[in-house]
Amino acid sequence: MHGTDGIDADEGVVAEGLVKRFGDFTALDGVDFHVAPGTVVGLLGPNGAGKTTTIRILTTLLRPDGGRARVAGFDVVRDARVVRACIGLTGQFAAVDDDLTGRENLVLVGRLGRLPKAAAAARAERLLDTFQLRDAADRALRTYSGGMRRRLDLAASLMVAPAVLFLDEPTTGLDPRSRLDLWDVIGELRASGTTIVLTTQYLEEADRLADRISVIDGGRIIAEGTADDLKARVGGSVVAVTLADRHDAAGAAAALAATFGLPVGDVSTDPDLGVVSVPVPEGGEALVAAVRALDTARITPADLVLRRPSLDDVFLALTGHHAADRRPEQPAPVRARTMA
Repeated sequence: MHGTDGIDADEGVVAEGLVKRFGDFTALDGVDFHVAPGTVVGLLGPNGAGKTTTIRILTTLLRPDGGRARVAGFDVVRDARVVRACIGLTGQFAAVDDDLTGRENLVLVGRLGRLPKAAAAARAERLLDTFQLRDAADRALRTYSGGMRRRLDLAASLMVAPAVLFLDEPTTGLDPRSRLDLWDVIGELRASGTTIVLTTQYLEEADRLADRISVIDGGRIIAEGTADDLKARVGGSVVAVTLADRHDAAGAAAALAATFGLPVGDVSTDPDLGVVSVPVPEGGEALVAAVRALDTARITPADLVLRRPSLDDVFLALTGHHAADRRPEQPAPVRARTMA
């Protein structure tokens, strides 16, 4: 299968120099993005980084102001109708009808996707089993928990067996158990060879699900690689210290930076909470060194842990600012479209 310009439909997802502005605000400033067919790529970044705008362009819900993008070999602007027939999209909020049952929602999506009635019903039954919703299939959606609604939404996005699946922060608002359940389902899709673009704010989520990760900040891709590649930029682990006296934050940061041979700017401090975090090599020796450094500086820790790097650690290492410092992404007026 080929696009109108002869591009192989098996090329996955390709974005080249995408630009999108909302008034004076530049949401995307030259985004280059590639997802090989049959792989999962995580688009990782905080609120306002440009993740959702990128997804909206790739799924034909927004037109770019510059650059171009192709999905399954088709141009997202010129071949928008064909692209919509090739993809599934699960957004941050469930796009299903509260007044219908779970089964009815799935069948409706299938019929809108031009599946024959019998085929839509059969597909719905298989997905209800896959997503562990069989017992709730005949209940109105309004009775579903948040985790059940997200699973139904993901099932709906698969009713027409898309070549490419876009998941825009699919675990937003879920409790930890529901998040783990949804991760299992996405992992099964990954194992089946579905091409998946996943946006997330959570490094752990991208680490668990994605073959590769693209980090976006300020409307630009600032780093790409595996989760291990990104964590290597921060350090193998992070020592996080909660101080007995939060006013000691600056002194603790200086002591830890000196101990681990880092600029003070590489040490994350939250003076309001009295928490100081520093990237360190792997190993428990780092905890011992941190305790000694604080003792020498006569600073008392209330708590001290060795943990894996977080999204904020990665962003501080890559950009010099915390993930929470980004302003919210500007909303775009989007009319609902049938994805077929």
